[in-house]
Amino acid sequence: MTLKARCFSWQPLVLFFSLLVVGFESWGQAAPQGKPVRIEVNLQQELGPMKPIWAWFGYDEPNYTYMKDGRKLLTEISQLSPVPVYVRAHNLLTSGNGEAAMKWGSTNVYTEDAEGRPHYDWALVDSIFDTYVKRGMKPLAQLGFMPEAMSTHPTPYRHYWQPGQPYQNIITGWAYPPKDYQKWGELAYQWVRHCVQRYGQKEVESWYWEVWNEPDGFYWKGTQAEFFKLYDYAADGVKRALPTAHIGGPNVTGGAQKYLDAFLKHCTEETNYATGKIGSPLDAVLFHAKGAPKLVNGVVVMDVRQQLRNIDGHFKILAKYPQLKSLPIILGESDPEGCAACGMQTNPENAYRNGTMYSSYTAASLAREYALMDSYQANLIGSTNWSFEFENQPWFAGFRDLATNGVDKPVLNVFRMFGMMKGNRITVQSPRMYPLQTVLDSSVRARTDIGALAAKDQRTATVLVWNYHDANQTSPGEPVQVYLQGLPAGAVTVTHYRIDNEHSNSYEAWKKMGSPAQPTAAQIAALEKAGQLQMLAKPTKQQVKGGSLAMSMLLPRQGVSLLKVDW
Repeated sequence: MTLKARCFSWQPLVLFFSLLVVGFESWGQAAPQGKPVRIEVNLQQELGPMKPIWAWFGYDEPNYTYMKDGRKLLTEISQLSPVPVYVRAHNLLTSGNGEAAMKWGSTNVYTEDAEGRPHYDWALVDSIFDTYVKRGMKPLAQLGFMPEAMSTHPTPYRHYWQPGQPYQNIITGWAYPPKDYQKWGELAYQWVRHCVQRYGQKEVESWYWEVWNEPDGFYWKGTQAEFFKLYDYAADGVKRALPTAHIGGPNVTGGAQKYLDAFLKHCTEETNYATGKIGSPLDAVLFHAKGAPKLVNGVVVMDVRQQLRNIDGHFKILAKYPQLKSLPIILGESDPEGCAACGMQTNPENAYRNGTMYSSYTAASLAREYALMDSYQANLIGSTNWSFEFENQPWFAGFRDLATNGVDKPVLNVFRMFGMMKGNRITVQSPRMYPLQTVLDSSVRARTDIGALAAKDQRTATVLVWNYHDANQTSPGEPVQVYLQGLPAGAVTVTHYRIDNEHSNSYEAWKKMGSPAQPTAAQIAALEKAGQLQMLAKPTKQQVKGGSLAMSMLLPRQGVSLLKVDW
């Protein structure tokens, strides 16, 4: 039976029960080593710009921003990207003393005196934005959440959620509508006005502002109409302060296509609650996409299909509004699953986060996001990876983060690879790369997905190659040959970067140390070195024959390579 036939004929329910019965022994096994998988890359066939959609990051806990490990990680993120990185954080308007905790943060920007007169204090939120701007990063500034003095249900306000507790425990007074929408709109006005004074109009014009987070889900305790009203007053305040500011929404959850449709209809056709006119400002459309890993027979099984279906479904809704065709689209969160602060101790299905599976999943899924962008001719500009770091937590506790205790995890090295991919995307052919529609239908459940994404700049070509499967298992490497056509030079320098169990992998290095709960200073230094992106071998000079070059490798399952060819 062909791969295509297997992928299209297996239904999800049948797949699930077959897993329970037979396990994974026959899943995604490598072909007998011999004839390599031949990946053909044609430098003369361009697909479009290599847009840095990956250069967007986010997290719940804004006060981690200016803490020791937060500053270090933000510096590294800013350095790996050739373009300014956008950062999105929750709780930028939440009341409190600035204490950092999981799924919590506060800046205390808004309080009221005994007569109900507003008082604005920008010190903490300035320290957050200062940290970004000093590194050349830009806020995707979230107008949220509701200050305690403005909330219709302020008590209880501060939550103390911990992993393992019901997720809805985080929903307290910050999630409710304002008592006074005029004051809410004025808060938006004052914040943007202050930012223009502090950072300059040109800088703030390059940011994006957005209202709230997942109003269709846990994060909003008002009605849909009340959210539209919240958006209208916020957008009006932003535009009054800076008419050229970019404002967008609604950052709905992955399956909320009906909610997105209603929001877009409101912004284009309905009466604005703040102005009484028809329509509301909309400079970007934002929504989320999440996968759904499960633990089956002790093995983590990802579901890249669900994440991509979320994107596909929202793109379909946007296609109904031709007047919005050119608007920037931002995936406000795009991740393998939903809860970054849920570690593997309480959620064993999240054990994939420490090792190379998170790396290969990210490579394979981002490549399909480019393909979806192409198929809809959508103006996708950002795909926010909702991962950052958690201060003062156990080493490699399995949170969805990019670093642990200041040590980079393997997934951060995928973004270092993407950071080297510039210019225009070019065509790639691989007999083992699942077609987009197959992944949308069936995920990656038969043989492994050996695919590539390639780009060409003036004097450089880059080819990102992965060996991915939904089931988090290892297997011997498969022979892969990357065949580059259309090279303009007779001699080139080839540099091969690799993420696998032996390279660019602090987690495996930590395990080889005996998984120390309190590493020594020497061990931490070794882990920091292991967490950097590493070459598979020293760069080599190679001769190009007839404009073509063949490069061979052995690529382990869940491994990722980047081939960089300079001439």
